[in-house]
Amino acid sequence: MPIQFRKPGLVVYLTAGDPTLDATRAIAIAAIDAGADVIELGVPFSDPLADGPVIQRAMDRAVALGVSLRDVLKLTAEIRAERPQAGLVIFSYLNPILRYGLHQFATDAAAAGADGVLATDLIVEEAGEYLAELARVGLAPIFLAAPTSPDERLEAIAKHSKGFIYAISRVGITGTQQSLASDASSLVERIRRWTGPRWTGLPVAVGFGISNAEHVAQVTEFADAAVIGSAIVALIEGSTAEAAPAAVARFIKGLHLPEAAPAR
Repeated sequence: MPIQFRKPGLVVYLTAGDPTLDATRAIAIAAIDAGADVIELGVPFSDPLADGPVIQRAMDRAVALGVSLRDVLKLTAEIRAERPQAGLVIFSYLNPILRYGLHQFATDAAAAGADGVLATDLIVEEAGEYLAELARVGLAPIFLAAPTSPDERLEAIAKHSKGFIYAISRVGITGTQQSLASDASSLVERIRRWTGPRWTGLPVAVGFGISNAEHVAQVTEFADAAVIGSAIVALIEGSTAEAAPAAVARFIKGLHLPEAAPAR
């Protein structure tokens, strides 16, 4: 099914397998029930250069447990079975996908019930084969757009993205911050030249550094959705596996987004 957002929406990033795969499944279910429209399942990778220290530590813990892309796809299928209405995105560096085999990955990700894929270090200009494989199985390609992206790249990103566009609020690595960069609103305004107007065109979600209700309120004044990653991963890091689902649910409810639609 297509990725659908409330107005405004919420995307939640989780590092799959941190602290365990069972815990990630429980946290994802709790996040969806608390109001997350989309869950990004981060594939553990040993060299996550685009991520800040919080997600790097989560990656290290999951890698140490031996969590693989195959495990993440199995987890995706389990979440899909329990919450068929949720948006599910595989969030990965390109290396694990290539090791798995691009053709087989696309086939297996679609079979697992994923809606889309975000390969964080793949630029749209070099994504021809990747785009063809995702199109073959009906997966939505999602690309990152940065404040430094030239108009030509933003136009290509808008042309080839199918689920939503992930607009980066600032240049740099992931992580929480005290205030949001003004670059985010101007970037979204630039992107909308090719996506169409808010709510009716291709959705634009803003992430990197969003960590509280104030940030979410700021972002959703101009974007279709907010993306929260490091703040939730840090909350999980500071919780036990048993307590983490409830802690994440409380955090999401504290963002004061509209009530989640009933499961269907």
